[in-house]
Amino acid sequence: MAELVREPGAPHRVTLFLDGFESSHVDLADPTQLEFEYMQQMCVLLDATRPAGPVRALHLGGAACALARAVEAERPGSSQLAVEIDEALAALVRRWFKLPRSPRLRIRTGDAREVTEALRPQSWEVAVRDVFADARVPRHVRTLEATAAVHRALVPGGLYLVNLTDRPPLHQTRVEVATLQQTFAHVILVTDPAILRGRRYGNVVLAASDQPFPLTEVERGLRRLPLPVRLLAGPELDRFRGTNVPVRDVVPASGEST
Repeated sequence: MAELVREPGAPHRVTLFLDGFESSHVDLADPTQLEFEYMQQMCVLLDATRPAGPVRALHLGGAACALARAVEAERPGSSQLAVEIDEALAALVRRWFKLPRSPRLRIRTGDAREVTEALRPQSWEVAVRDVFADARVPRHVRTLEATAAVHRALVPGGLYLVNLTDRPPLHQTRVEVATLQQTFAHVILVTDPAILRGRRYGNVVLAASDQPFPLTEVERGLRRLPLPVRLLAGPELDRFRGTNVPVRDVVPASGEST
């Protein structure tokens, strides 16, 4: 079930709920206004790592295409593809919200993993994974093999942004870090300090690339956000990952984290 809820006193601010869960928030008057903190963090990472101007961006998980709208507004001329598994939702979103028209923003109906594996290699500068089913990230889009498919679709030095939700002791996040580190040369983590300390459930953003991150620039951008944010990189992130190992499509007989 898809439900639109307008903000009291600000009808141009709309939240899309899917089966009772918050999925997207859209400002109809200003697409650059992103309500969800993880999207604000992703924009900081994008701006710090990619030069100003148009980008080729792949969005795995479409919903209301809030981030794609922001990219189009901030970087006119960008070429974007949003992959949405729900055909009816994709059609409704086109009707409800003012989205960039194709070819600037194409919406393809299909499974994120299957579409990614069929993409032409080295065709996207940025890939964003924001895929959920019943408020959980499906296993098949977070395995080592799925991550390798995204890596193949990115240009050399391309940026992979991942959104996930986790709760103490952040086991899923640690496993995702291990999976990304086995595929990409550089990985960083960004989240609310309270989530990192294991005090509450919430969103975690992971960023991966074969190109080093400009950490000073990233930290400067994160400090400008409305709420405090922690960044983990290098040895500090390795300690956070601990002994966790990547998720595979097929779990070996000896067993591994899932």
